[in-house]
Amino acid sequence: MKKSMVTLLMLVMAFTVVMSGCSNGSSSTAQPGSSEEGGKVNISVFAVQDSSIDIPTNKFTAFVEDKFNIKFNWEINPSDGAKEKRQISLASGDYPDAYLLTHYIDQFSQADLLKYGKQGVLVPLNDLIDQYAPNIKAAMEKNPNLKTLNTAPDGNIYGLVAYTECFHCSYPSKMWINTEWLKKLNLEMPKTTEEFKNVLQAFKTQDPNGNGKADEVPLSGSIEEFGVRIIPFLMNAFVYDDDRNYLQMENGKVQSAAITPEWKEGLTYIKSLFDAGLIDPGAFTQNAEAFKKIGENADAEILGAGAAMHPAIFVNIDEGNTRSAHYNPLPPISGPQGVSYATHDAGGVSPGAKFVITNKASEEAQIALIKMVDYMFTPEGQTNGASGMKGIDWTDPVDGDVALGKDVKPVVKQIPMAEGEAPRNAGWSGMAHFYMPKEYRDTFVQGTDIYGSNGYERRLYDASLLYEGHEPKELFPIWSVWIDPNEIDEASLLQTNIRNYIEQNELQFITGNKDLNKDWDAYVKGLQNLKLDRYLEILQKAYDLTK
Repeated sequence: MKKSMVTLLMLVMAFTVVMSGCSNGSSSTAQPGSSEEGGKVNISVFAVQDSSIDIPTNKFTAFVEDKFNIKFNWEINPSDGAKEKRQISLASGDYPDAYLLTHYIDQFSQADLLKYGKQGVLVPLNDLIDQYAPNIKAAMEKNPNLKTLNTAPDGNIYGLVAYTECFHCSYPSKMWINTEWLKKLNLEMPKTTEEFKNVLQAFKTQDPNGNGKADEVPLSGSIEEFGVRIIPFLMNAFVYDDDRNYLQMENGKVQSAAITPEWKEGLTYIKSLFDAGLIDPGAFTQNAEAFKKIGENADAEILGAGAAMHPAIFVNIDEGNTRSAHYNPLPPISGPQGVSYATHDAGGVSPGAKFVITNKASEEAQIALIKMVDYMFTPEGQTNGASGMKGIDWTDPVDGDVALGKDVKPVVKQIPMAEGEAPRNAGWSGMAHFYMPKEYRDTFVQGTDIYGSNGYERRLYDASLLYEGHEPKELFPIWSVWIDPNEIDEASLLQTNIRNYIEQNELQFITGNKDLNKDWDAYVKGLQNLKLDRYLEILQKAYDLTK
């Protein structure tokens, strides 16, 4: 009897399974890439979401699912450990149809793209773009840099970068000077290295904060993040300092700026500031939090000048904070030979890819995915995806609204969050950053009071205009060259060793632990021993290939 009951139960279960397989599939049972009733295609996606949003219930998720007949099966990952989980999924072979990442947290490196592309794990997007993505195709034709960033040396496009062209980020090594102190001491905005030194000396000795104490800090910065170190701004008055790899170009040849006579001359000048007590020693060791304690010193305003991509790094910019308005951009200063460079990079554009399609995706899934991304290459799609849905997070401008860019028609007016308002969860934030060139970002409405709460971006934009054009005519495009995959591990190790050596020695020279006259030749020899020539050779090869 028991045996009969078991047999009957098994038959019932088998019948149920068969029937369920014939019925309409749900998001939990349908296979990735299989079609549901109504034409929806199931697509599994590995995603890294910002903490402020919930992708499955997100309003933009619902919008694109409806618009492109998609039913997503999300593999949601927090930022912590996302890279490791991505690598594990690829190594195990248990990976999804696509990866949709946040570029400033985790993305595929160029080496990853070449590795998995050649293995057949990643689907080349070239044909999909040609057939189904007119906006992506047009963007690449209009913007050669975008095409270079996305196209591997073998001609394949294995993934798409986040092309977020932040204008003020393009000139990270700015200097902000206390113009209230300049007025009080009847000083002009310095234009040369010598004039800047004299201004810092006046800040140190003439009590510009008026408290009768010698507590002023003429110049400070931090070492915590790109764009807050004091050396690049100062060094750029002598030789170009990219604040990253210390490279310069001359007639198409990749060179190291850190072994030139001009670099030595720049270190000599910076050392003279340090010896005169004009540079805060903490600028070479402190984090951003310690730097801000100087800018926001409670007892009195004590900071004369601060190196920073933007002033909020060292001073509060909240409404009503009067100290913030005291710090205004110091344009690049000229050295003895008339040099006045400005550090320039790609404005936040990082090489690699934030979006890829794998060989697990069916043809219909591939088409749906590329059409969805193509939508985000339109201004409307990019704004709905990154900023939030129209009518919820942004709206059309009205008469009197002014765009961020000069002589640009305003297109997007962001709707500010009300105090105490719950997160709107209407956009994908960084996960939707695909195509945000400068001309797109310039169309956003921005307040005209650069010291107001809604005018900060304009303040940074205007400051960057003072730096624009000060970059060398030739720049090594470290963000877009493709290094030979057989040499990338070697290049990475050389890059790390050489950069650390340069930065350690520049600090020793400035503080006097090493003598610029006696120890310079040994320093240069040390760089050669670290295979500087080999490093430059690899980069030259990559540059020539990309070119």
